[in-house]
Amino acid sequence: MDVAIITSTLHWDEKSCNGFRKQNFILSLRPHFQKNNFRIMPAKMRLARHGRKRYAYYHIVVADSRAPRDGRYIERIGTYNPNTNPATIDLDFDKAYDWLVKGAQPTDTVKAILSYKGVLYKKHLMGGVKKGAFSEEEAERKLEKWLTEKEAQIQAKRERLAGEESAAVKKQMDAEAKLREAKEAAIAARNAELAAEAKAAAAPAEEEVTEVAPAEEVAETPVAEEKTEAPVEEKAAETEEAAKEVTEEAPAPEKTTEATVAEEKAETPAKEKAAEEPVAEKAEEAPAAEEKPDESEEAPKEKGAES
Repeated sequence: MDVAIITSTLHWDEKSCNGFRKQNFILSLRPHFQKNNFRIMPAKMRLARHGRKRYAYYHIVVADSRAPRDGRYIERIGTYNPNTNPATIDLDFDKAYDWLVKGAQPTDTVKAILSYKGVLYKKHLMGGVKKGAFSEEEAERKLEKWLTEKEAQIQAKRERLAGEESAAVKKQMDAEAKLREAKEAAIAARNAELAAEAKAAAAPAEEEVTEVAPAEEVAETPVAEEKTEAPVEEKAAETEEAAKEVTEEAPAPEKTTEATVAEEKAETPAKEKAAEEPVAEKAEEAPAAEEKPDESEEAPKEKGAES
Protein backbone atom coordinates (compact mmCIF):
# COMPACT_ATOMS: atom_id res chain seq x y z
CA MET A 1 0.00 0.00 0.00
CA ASP A 2 1.23 3.50 -0.83
CA VAL A 3 2.46 5.67 2.03
CA ALA A 4 0.48 8.61 0.71
CA ILE A 5 -2.72 6.58 0.80
CA ILE A 6 -1.91 5.23 4.27
CA THR A 7 -1.31 8.72 5.70
CA SER A 8 -4.57 9.96 4.20
CA THR A 9 -6.53 7.10 5.80
CA LEU A 10 -4.92 7.60 9.19
CA HIS A 11 -6.24 11.20 9.44
CA TRP A 12 -3.02 12.60 10.81
CA ASP A 13 -3.29 14.78 13.90
CA GLU A 14 -0.17 16.32 15.48
CA LYS A 15 -1.72 16.52 19.00
CA SER A 16 -2.36 12.77 19.16
CA CYS A 17 1.29 11.82 18.48
CA ASN A 18 2.90 13.32 21.61
CA GLY A 19 5.09 15.72 19.60
CA PHE A 20 6.31 13.25 16.97
CA ARG A 21 6.63 14.49 13.46
CA LYS A 22 4.61 13.04 10.65
CA GLN A 23 7.61 11.32 9.05
CA ASN A 24 8.68 9.73 12.31
CA PHE A 25 5.15 8.53 12.91
CA ILE A 26 5.07 6.87 9.48
CA LEU A 27 8.46 5.24 10.07
CA SER A 28 7.26 3.98 13.43
CA LEU A 29 4.49 2.09 11.61
CA ARG A 30 6.95 0.29 9.31
CA PRO A 31 7.30 -2.91 11.44
CA HIS A 32 3.52 -3.16 11.67
CA PHE A 33 3.15 -2.95 7.89
CA GLN A 34 5.97 -5.43 7.29
CA LYS A 35 4.41 -7.86 9.76
CA ASN A 36 1.07 -7.74 7.92
CA ASN A 37 2.79 -8.10 4.48
CA PHE A 38 2.15 -4.47 3.47
CA ARG A 39 4.71 -2.75 1.20
CA ILE A 40 5.61 0.90 1.70
CA MET A 41 5.81 2.46 -1.83
CA PRO A 42 6.29 6.23 -1.70
CA ALA A 43 4.52 7.75 -4.72
CA LYS A 44 6.42 10.39 -6.68
CA MET A 45 5.30 13.11 -9.07
CA ARG A 46 7.86 13.21 -11.86
CA LEU A 47 8.43 13.64 -15.59
CA ALA A 48 8.33 10.88 -18.21
CA ARG A 49 10.33 11.71 -21.32
CA HIS A 50 8.74 11.57 -24.78
CA GLY A 51 9.46 13.05 -28.20
CA ARG A 52 12.42 12.69 -30.50
CA LYS A 53 16.10 13.45 -30.21
CA ARG A 54 16.86 17.11 -29.42
CA TYR A 55 13.13 17.83 -29.15
CA ALA A 56 11.86 16.25 -25.97
CA TYR A 57 8.61 16.93 -24.20
CA TYR A 58 7.44 15.35 -20.95
CA HIS A 59 4.40 13.86 -19.31
CA ILE A 60 3.80 14.77 -15.68
CA VAL A 61 2.90 11.48 -13.99
CA VAL A 62 2.41 10.02 -10.56
CA ALA A 63 4.39 6.76 -10.31
CA ASP A 64 6.17 4.45 -7.94
CA SER A 65 9.61 5.77 -7.10
CA ARG A 66 11.13 2.37 -7.94
CA ALA A 67 9.58 2.23 -11.42
CA PRO A 68 11.62 3.19 -14.50
CA ARG A 69 11.54 6.80 -15.60
CA ASP A 70 9.49 6.15 -18.75
CA GLY A 71 7.88 2.98 -17.45
CA ARG A 72 4.70 2.17 -15.68
CA TYR A 73 2.89 4.98 -13.84
CA ILE A 74 -0.20 5.34 -11.70
CA GLU A 75 -1.79 8.40 -13.35
CA ARG A 76 -0.86 11.12 -15.77
CA ILE A 77 -1.78 14.61 -14.59
CA GLY A 78 -0.32 16.88 -17.28
CA THR A 79 2.30 17.67 -19.92
CA TYR A 80 5.36 19.91 -20.05
CA ASN A 81 7.00 21.22 -23.25
CA PRO A 82 10.21 23.21 -22.63
CA ASN A 83 10.86 23.80 -26.35
CA THR A 84 8.66 26.90 -26.43
CA ASN A 85 9.34 30.24 -24.76
CA PRO A 86 7.70 30.52 -22.32
CA ALA A 87 7.37 26.80 -21.68
CA THR A 88 4.00 25.22 -22.42
CA ILE A 89 2.48 23.58 -19.33
CA ASP A 90 -0.83 21.73 -19.36
CA LEU A 91 -1.64 20.62 -15.81
CA ASP A 92 -4.74 19.19 -14.21
CA PHE A 93 -4.83 21.52 -11.20
CA ASP A 94 -7.27 19.50 -9.07
CA LYS A 95 -5.54 16.15 -9.60
CA ALA A 96 -2.12 17.64 -8.86
CA TYR A 97 -3.41 19.24 -5.66
CA ASP A 98 -5.13 16.00 -4.63
CA TRP A 99 -1.96 13.91 -5.06
CA LEU A 100 0.11 16.55 -3.30
CA VAL A 101 -2.25 16.50 -0.31
CA LYS A 102 -2.14 12.69 -0.23
CA GLY A 103 1.62 12.83 0.24
CA ALA A 104 3.09 12.22 -3.25
CA GLN A 105 6.58 13.70 -3.36
CA PRO A 106 7.33 15.89 -6.42
CA THR A 107 10.76 16.03 -8.02
CA ASP A 108 12.56 19.37 -8.25
CA THR A 109 11.30 20.09 -11.77
CA VAL A 110 7.74 19.06 -10.98
CA LYS A 111 7.84 21.11 -7.78
CA ALA A 112 8.84 24.18 -9.82
CA ILE A 113 5.97 23.46 -12.22
CA LEU A 114 3.49 23.15 -9.35
CA SER A 115 4.74 26.43 -7.91
CA TYR A 116 4.47 28.07 -11.35
CA LYS A 117 0.84 26.94 -11.72
CA GLY A 118 -0.16 27.83 -8.12
CA VAL A 119 -0.70 24.33 -6.70
CA LEU A 120 1.79 24.84 -3.88
CA TYR A 121 0.26 28.25 -3.11
CA LYS A 122 -3.18 26.67 -2.78
CA LYS A 123 -1.77 24.08 -0.41
CA HIS A 124 -0.28 26.87 1.65
CA LEU A 125 -3.61 28.72 1.76
CA MET A 126 -5.51 25.58 2.73
CA GLY A 127 -3.07 25.11 5.58
CA GLY A 128 -3.97 28.59 6.82
CA VAL A 129 -7.66 27.73 6.56
CA LYS A 130 -7.11 24.63 8.70
CA LYS A 131 -5.30 26.74 11.31
CA GLY A 132 -8.17 29.24 11.28
CA ALA A 133 -6.11 32.18 9.98
CA PHE A 134 -8.76 33.05 7.38
CA SER A 135 -11.80 31.52 5.76
CA GLU A 136 -11.88 29.28 2.71
CA GLU A 137 -13.65 31.99 0.64
CA GLU A 138 -10.83 34.40 1.38
CA ALA A 139 -8.30 31.74 0.42
CA GLU A 140 -10.09 31.20 -2.88
CA ARG A 141 -10.14 34.95 -3.52
CA LYS A 142 -6.40 35.23 -2.84
CA LEU A 143 -5.72 32.31 -5.12
CA GLU A 144 -7.76 33.86 -7.97
CA LYS A 145 -5.93 37.15 -7.55
CA TRP A 146 -2.57 35.41 -7.62
CA LEU A 147 -3.53 33.41 -10.73
CA THR A 148 -4.66 36.54 -12.60
CA GLU A 149 -1.43 38.35 -11.73
CA LYS A 150 0.60 35.35 -12.80
CA GLU A 151 -1.27 35.12 -16.10
CA ALA A 152 -0.67 38.84 -16.69
CA GLN A 153 3.05 38.33 -16.11
CA ILE A 154 3.11 35.42 -18.53
CA GLN A 155 1.23 37.42 -21.17
CA ALA A 156 3.59 40.37 -20.71
CA LYS A 157 6.53 38.04 -21.19
CA ARG A 158 4.99 36.64 -24.37
CA GLU A 159 4.41 40.13 -25.75
CA ARG A 160 7.94 41.17 -24.85
CA LEU A 161 9.41 38.14 -26.56
CA ALA A 162 7.22 38.72 -29.63
CA GLY A 163 8.35 42.36 -29.75
CA GLU A 164 12.00 41.35 -29.45
CA GLU A 165 11.55 38.78 -32.21
CA SER A 166 9.87 41.30 -34.51
CA ALA A 167 12.59 43.85 -33.74
CA ALA A 168 15.28 41.27 -34.55
CA VAL A 169 13.54 40.43 -37.82
CA LYS A 170 13.23 44.12 -38.71
CA LYS A 171 16.89 44.71 -37.88
CA GLN A 172 17.90 41.80 -40.07
CA MET A 173 15.73 43.08 -42.92
CA ASP A 174 17.27 46.56 -42.61
CA ALA A 175 20.76 45.07 -42.66
CA GLU A 176 19.89 43.05 -45.76
CA ALA A 177 18.40 46.15 -47.42
CA LYS A 178 21.58 48.17 -46.71
CA LEU A 179 23.72 45.36 -48.05
CA ARG A 180 21.58 45.15 -51.18
CA GLU A 181 21.80 48.92 -51.70
CA ALA A 182 25.57 48.79 -51.32
CA LYS A 183 25.79 46.02 -53.90
CA GLU A 184 23.54 47.94 -56.30
CA ALA A 185 25.66 51.08 -55.85
CA ALA A 186 28.84 49.11 -56.54
CA ILE A 187 27.27 47.58 -59.67
CA ALA A 188 26.10 51.01 -60.87
CA ALA A 189 29.57 52.48 -60.32
CA ARG A 190 31.13 49.59 -62.23
CA ASN A 191 28.67 50.02 -65.09
CA ALA A 192 29.43 53.76 -65.20
CA GLU A 193 33.17 53.04 -65.38
CA LEU A 194 32.63 50.54 -68.20
CA ALA A 195 30.44 53.03 -70.07
CA ALA A 196 33.07 55.77 -69.68
CA GLU A 197 35.79 53.42 -70.95
CA ALA A 198 33.66 52.40 -73.92
CA LYS A 199 32.93 56.06 -74.73
CA ALA A 200 36.61 56.97 -74.48
CA ALA A 201 37.51 54.08 -76.79
CA ALA A 202 34.82 55.08 -79.30
CA ALA A 203 35.88 58.77 -79.48
CA PRO A 204 39.12 58.21 -81.55
CA ALA A 205 37.26 55.97 -83.96
CA GLU A 206 34.64 58.69 -84.54
CA GLU A 207 37.41 61.26 -85.16
CA GLU A 208 39.01 58.97 -87.74
CA VAL A 209 35.65 58.53 -89.46
CA THR A 210 35.07 62.29 -89.56
CA GLU A 211 38.57 62.82 -91.00
CA VAL A 212 38.07 60.22 -93.72
CA ALA A 213 34.63 61.55 -94.70
CA PRO A 214 35.78 65.05 -95.94
CA ALA A 215 38.54 63.45 -98.02
CA GLU A 216 36.00 61.20 -99.70
CA GLU A 217 33.71 64.16 -100.33
CA VAL A 218 36.59 66.09 -101.92
CA ALA A 219 37.44 63.09 -104.11
CA GLU A 220 33.82 62.59 -105.14
CA THR A 221 33.03 66.23 -106.07
CA PRO A 222 35.34 66.36 -109.18
CA VAL A 223 33.89 63.11 -110.41
CA ALA A 224 30.40 64.49 -110.00
CA GLU A 225 31.40 67.69 -111.86
CA GLU A 226 32.90 65.63 -114.65
CA LYS A 227 29.73 63.54 -114.82
CA THR A 228 27.58 66.69 -115.03
CA GLU A 229 29.85 68.29 -117.66
CA ALA A 230 30.05 65.17 -119.83
CA PRO A 231 26.38 65.10 -120.87
CA VAL A 232 26.46 68.85 -121.62
CA GLU A 233 29.53 68.46 -123.83
CA GLU A 234 28.00 65.44 -125.58
CA LYS A 235 24.81 67.36 -126.28
CA ALA A 236 26.78 70.33 -127.61
CA ALA A 237 28.84 68.06 -129.86
CA GLU A 238 25.72 66.36 -131.13
CA THR A 239 24.05 69.68 -131.91
CA GLU A 240 27.16 70.88 -133.75
CA GLU A 241 27.35 67.64 -135.75
CA ALA A 242 23.68 67.92 -136.66
CA ALA A 243 24.19 71.48 -137.83
CA LYS A 244 27.17 70.43 -139.92
CA GLU A 245 25.23 67.62 -141.48
CA VAL A 246 22.41 69.98 -142.36
CA THR A 247 24.79 72.48 -143.93
CA GLU A 248 26.72 69.80 -145.78
CA GLU A 249 23.63 68.00 -146.98
CA ALA A 250 22.02 71.15 -148.39
CA PRO A 251 21.76 70.88 -152.29
CA ALA A 252 24.34 72.95 -154.19
CA PRO A 253 23.01 75.42 -156.81
CA GLU A 254 24.34 73.46 -159.74
CA LYS A 255 22.77 72.39 -162.89
CA THR A 256 22.41 68.71 -162.81
CA THR A 257 20.57 66.29 -164.83
CA GLU A 258 17.12 65.06 -163.98
CA ALA A 259 18.53 61.81 -162.61
CA THR A 260 20.76 63.53 -160.11
CA VAL A 261 17.90 65.77 -158.91
CA ALA A 262 15.71 62.74 -158.33
CA GLU A 263 18.39 60.98 -156.33
CA GLU A 264 18.98 64.04 -154.14
CA LYS A 265 15.27 64.40 -153.50
CA ALA A 266 15.16 60.71 -152.40
CA GLU A 267 18.10 61.17 -150.00
CA THR A 268 16.92 64.35 -148.23
CA PRO A 269 13.82 62.85 -146.49
CA ALA A 270 15.92 60.03 -145.08
CA LYS A 271 18.46 62.51 -143.69
CA GLU A 272 15.74 64.65 -142.12
CA LYS A 273 14.32 61.62 -140.33
CA ALA A 274 17.75 60.72 -139.00
CA ALA A 275 18.14 64.27 -137.60
CA GLU A 276 14.83 63.98 -135.74
CA GLU A 277 15.85 60.85 -133.71
CA PRO A 278 16.56 61.14 -129.91
CA VAL A 279 19.82 62.52 -128.61
CA ALA A 280 20.83 59.15 -127.21
CA GLU A 281 20.48 57.48 -130.63
CA LYS A 282 22.41 60.29 -132.24
CA ALA A 283 25.23 59.74 -129.78
CA GLU A 284 25.40 56.07 -130.80
CA GLU A 285 25.03 56.77 -134.54
CA ALA A 286 27.45 59.68 -134.53
CA PRO A 287 30.20 57.74 -136.38
CA ALA A 288 27.73 56.56 -138.97
CA ALA A 289 26.46 60.10 -139.46
CA GLU A 290 30.02 61.36 -139.96
CA GLU A 291 30.64 58.76 -142.62
CA LYS A 292 27.46 59.61 -144.52
CA PRO A 293 28.46 63.21 -145.38
CA ASP A 294 31.66 61.92 -146.87
CA GLU A 295 29.73 59.52 -149.03
CA SER A 296 27.26 62.23 -149.99
CA GLU A 297 30.16 64.52 -150.90
CA GLU A 298 31.76 61.85 -153.00
CA ALA A 299 28.52 60.97 -154.69
CA PRO A 300 28.06 64.36 -156.58
CA LYS A 301 31.65 64.29 -157.63
CA GLU A 302 31.31 60.87 -159.14
CA LYS A 303 28.06 61.88 -160.82
CA GLY A 304 29.72 64.98 -162.26
CA ALA A 305 32.52 62.90 -163.62
CA GLU A 306 30.14 60.52 -165.24
CA SER A 307 28.17 63.34 -166.78
